[in-house]
Amino acid sequence: MKFDLHCHTKEGSFDSKVPLSEYVSKYRILGYDGFMIADHNSWRACKKWAYLRDLPEYEGMVAICGIEYDTKDAGHALVVLPDGLYPPVLKIRGMRCKKLIHLVHQLGGVIGLAHPFGVRSSSAMGFKLMDYSLLDQFDFFEVFNTCEEHSSNYLASELAAKYNVPGIAGTDAHDAKYLGMAWTEIDWGIHSNNDFIEAIKNGAVVSAGGVERENTKKSKAKDHWTGVMGYKIYNRGLSKLKMPRRKYMHNKHFGKFSE
Repeated sequence: MKFDLHCHTKEGSFDSKVPLSEYVSKYRILGYDGFMIADHNSWRACKKWAYLRDLPEYEGMVAICGIEYDTKDAGHALVVLPDGLYPPVLKIRGMRCKKLIHLVHQLGGVIGLAHPFGVRSSSAMGFKLMDYSLLDQFDFFEVFNTCEEHSSNYLASELAAKYNVPGIAGTDAHDAKYLGMAWTEIDWGIHSNNDFIEAIKNGAVVSAGGVERENTKKSKAKDHWTGVMGYKIYNRGLSKLKMPRRKYMHNKHFGKFSE
């Protein structure tokens, strides 16, 4: 089955222009079986999909409902949890990577680093705080991202091979013009989050590839030291501000929380 496993929607990401309906119509034409919702710290599009998926115009298209979580110390991580599970604590950015991995696995989900060697402002291997001993605890890595450079995707592929985990691909699309520029083919019947989790955990054959987009001014700015510093101040600042709320939500649903 063929998927784009990193998609930002208009319904769930403030910086995306692509509605769920456009993903469905475009990917049906291109011969994809589905796509993965991976909005920033938001379940809004996932919850909307629950109402849309049974409509005739959406029939036959699979949407894996995930999230792209902004960690405090390891950039962006892609998370897929069992069907219908949308913990509020993941709407609050800034959890440490170690705690996030533990929580995802505790809930029966899978987690992987998004664009691990990508722009330094949001990619794990560009973070001085990154705990490299955690790398063997990830279930997959994003080895191809349309928005990243060829060298970054190559290094991500090497990382997946080193830890013997699947490598996935996604467009990281915020604009419709990038749809179809990345694909992940999985030798498994996937019609739900549970199927995807089962495939990743049980060694399904996964192949990933695509075409990198041109370098943009926006991507260059993100990799400049000012962009990196600005993002870290923003991310860590929000992390500290929202820590009490995150701790409360975690304790309420899952028990004692510690950073």
